[in-house]
Amino acid sequence: MSTATVVGAGPNGLAAAVALARAGLRVTVLEAAERIGGGTRSGEAIVPGLLHDHCSAIHPMAVGSPFLSGLGLDRYGLRWAWPEIDCVHPLDGGTAGVLHRSVAETAAGLGADGRTWRRLFQGPSAAYDSFGDDIMGPLLRLPRHPVRLARFGIPALAPAALLAKAFRTEEARGLWGGVAAHAFHPLERPLTASVGLGIVTAGHCYGWAVAEGGSRRITDALAALLRELGGTIETGVRVRSVAQLPHTELTLWDLAPTALADILGDLLPPRIARAYRRYRYGPGAFKVDFAIEGGVPWQAGAARRAGTVHVGGTYAEIAATERDIHAGRMPQRPFVLVGQQYLADPSRSTGDVHPVWSYAHVPNGYTGDATAAIIAQIERFAPGFRDRIVGTAVRTTPGFAEYNPNYVGGNIMTGATDAARLVLGARPTLQPYDTGVPGHYLCSAATPPGAGAHGMCGAHAAERALRRLRA
Repeated sequence: MSTATVVGAGPNGLAAAVALARAGLRVTVLEAAERIGGGTRSGEAIVPGLLHDHCSAIHPMAVGSPFLSGLGLDRYGLRWAWPEIDCVHPLDGGTAGVLHRSVAETAAGLGADGRTWRRLFQGPSAAYDSFGDDIMGPLLRLPRHPVRLARFGIPALAPAALLAKAFRTEEARGLWGGVAAHAFHPLERPLTASVGLGIVTAGHCYGWAVAEGGSRRITDALAALLRELGGTIETGVRVRSVAQLPHTELTLWDLAPTALADILGDLLPPRIARAYRRYRYGPGAFKVDFAIEGGVPWQAGAARRAGTVHVGGTYAEIAATERDIHAGRMPQRPFVLVGQQYLADPSRSTGDVHPVWSYAHVPNGYTGDATAAIIAQIERFAPGFRDRIVGTAVRTTPGFAEYNPNYVGGNIMTGATDAARLVLGARPTLQPYDTGVPGHYLCSAATPPGAGAHGMCGAHAAERALRRLRA
């Protein structure tokens, strides 16, 4: 029986391990932390019984993941839950852009911009299942559905700022800008529209779901399936050298490229070693979890029913903050993402005390304290929020890098989301999972299709590794 080792037990590492085990290989996963999960870990942080997601929280891309959806993970405890409203973008004065799972319902709430929203998203969302494979993998390959992909992909090549000009109302512009800002990149740059288009399209098809019992249930289910297939997982094992590894035909690395360059060292071809060592990381995240009595008192009523709230003001404000953090400047009013997962999964709360998840976009390696700025931004759109805070738990930008070494400088995307990274991955190549070292493959979020709990980076890397093994 052929054997494989996977280094890293995040969603991509475990997805790769499951794919290899299903192909008949004997698989061992080595994880440096004491708990598996990478960015999908969850746990108590403030009040006993109150459940918080440590990083990844809302999963429109994971629900529709071509790999995860075919595994029957419900048999291993994974259940998806949806809030009444997917996402709300509040503005000063109590108005808001409201994103529903339904394209028609979203468009109806956007007034003069409803027709534009339908034109952008109705067709791609209805056809998402048919071309999801094409956008959830390497872009430099022959697509299975070229016509449908082109209808989605041509707008995706544009800067998010260009699509923002198609909207006339601040509600629609803000709603679009908040989703596009998930790119952690200046919205005037090419391909920044692709991140927003991908999230909105997948969300209109599958909804912005959460995992019941926390995001940890995603990787717990993958681990249970892996063990059923005969695989093993060892935690507390930090790999610093190839010499530590058992002899196996395949080794897949769920690591940041800079870390892999240090481990593989002189085994890497010089040009690939240079590319990995020069790999660039984007802005960071500063996270504050809250225990809130009675929930957040948003002025916009729809936000009280939304699983996600984007706090950043107008589109112009968001665009300015993303330019600032990319340039290394901390904005006074950062863009803040707020998660209210308990609205879809009430088991996360304790009585009338609820877990509220938030993080701000900050410069890479930011060493300051953004707690006050985050609270002030939420208070701006939810007067009285401060008075409801029972407790907080903070993860600083350096703390993110300690929590998960793939998050260099607090960059939870495992890399800068510029055009080169989105198209090519960690280096210029048609084979982004290959490391140039026989039998060794990169499967982290530094490879296409990038960050998220969808597991597709691991699945594609495993597919590539198996193809080469059998050649």
